[in-house]
Amino acid sequence: MRDDDSRFEAVRSRDARFDGAFFFAVETTGIYCRPSCPAVTPKRHNVRFFTTAAAAQGSGFRACRRCRPDAVPGSADWNVRADVVGRAMRLIADGVVDREGVAGLAARLGYSARQVQRQLTAELGAGPVALARAQRAHTARVLLQTTDLSITEIAFASGFASVRQFNDTIRAVYAQTPSELRAAAPGGPARRTATPSAGIPLRLAHRGPCRAGYVFDVLAHEAVAGVEEVTGPVGARTYRRTLRLPHGTGIAAVGERPGTARTASGTHPGGWLDARLHLTDPRDLTTAVQRLRRLFDLDADPYAVHERLGADPRLAPLIAARPGLRAPGAADPEEIAVRALTGTARAARLVRRYGKALDAPCGSLTHVFPEPAVLAEAEPDTPLGTLAAALADGTVHLDPGADRDDAHAALRALPGLDARTVAVVRSRALGDPDVAPPGAEVPGSWRPWRTYALHHLRAAGELEL
Repeated sequence: MRDDDSRFEAVRSRDARFDGAFFFAVETTGIYCRPSCPAVTPKRHNVRFFTTAAAAQGSGFRACRRCRPDAVPGSADWNVRADVVGRAMRLIADGVVDREGVAGLAARLGYSARQVQRQLTAELGAGPVALARAQRAHTARVLLQTTDLSITEIAFASGFASVRQFNDTIRAVYAQTPSELRAAAPGGPARRTATPSAGIPLRLAHRGPCRAGYVFDVLAHEAVAGVEEVTGPVGARTYRRTLRLPHGTGIAAVGERPGTARTASGTHPGGWLDARLHLTDPRDLTTAVQRLRRLFDLDADPYAVHERLGADPRLAPLIAARPGLRAPGAADPEEIAVRALTGTARAARLVRRYGKALDAPCGSLTHVFPEPAVLAEAEPDTPLGTLAAALADGTVHLDPGADRDDAHAALRALPGLDARTVAVVRSRALGDPDVAPPGAEVPGSWRPWRTYALHHLRAAGELEL
């Protein structure tokens, strides 16, 4: 989908495979949409294409009220790419610009703010401020339509600096005032929760098929008591966990859904996982959502994975049996690094001894996983203490914008971390889709999706979970 004619064919066929990969706007209506928008297909000469929603908004287009292009899955490019643009997009999605500004984003990437602005604008048609603004608008819409928070509370919870800036942005993006946008919520006022303490209901969108059951299997197998739990029968399970977030703590619940059916054309229309977030500070909504998306690998492109791995005779039947299988990620990269080293049983003991107790326990969820600085002080002169100290002092960076090769090298330099442990951290904490099992000989044709090949083999019982 690198040329406009191919993009228009996707629009004309309402191909949901490309939702989030690009957006199109119609000059005669001033509206931008996702490729699968069910509205009447516009004339080709009236259509413009954009890589991001922010670029469409920056050109004066407002979001379609019918297809809600702001709610699409993120582009899979940002998961795969290891360059500065890909790293920047992952950091912006995590809310870094809202918390630290463009200067903070640039510092994390190791570039000047001017260089980051230039590279993002040249490739995406929008700089970091515009990209963050589009994300804030989406967060605001979710809060407006799912909670009874006041307009002022939502403005600041979404990351806006003022109520006036919030109102202007909502009008520009949605062509409605915040009150009108709230009144237009699907399901009306009944869909909104009575109080913030009831949690924020969400639909975590994904493209194409999603075999989420495998992720639930993995999470159930390695759940750490006090921090995580998986309940319910297979096919209708609920995963719940605590979250340590920039402004406070949270509890997330994600429900398992059956796979989506194929359409008449043989493709999958995509779908979502139902979730609910309980946050001590609503400013953490954007960050919490992105961490759940990374945990369940919801921005993946299963079509690209299937095309490459399905051509391999060993993997073809596995791909056919489990279309849309996702690669589990991490809700907290530093936590996953510690757990990869210690194992589940010891991690549970660490939670009981050093974890931060929740102000109000929720069922079996009682603690937030201990911070690296706490573990470094509690377990000095041990491999765990060394790893925790490296995470705490920044010797090892595992944030969404970390350079994967640099992080890999830094981890391998630490005593007590073998190649297998580092591979787990690279695939889970850093979201690398192309990690091969240490010491294993795998076909080069599996690149750049070796992580998915590994999980298909595990799901089929050919490798240990």
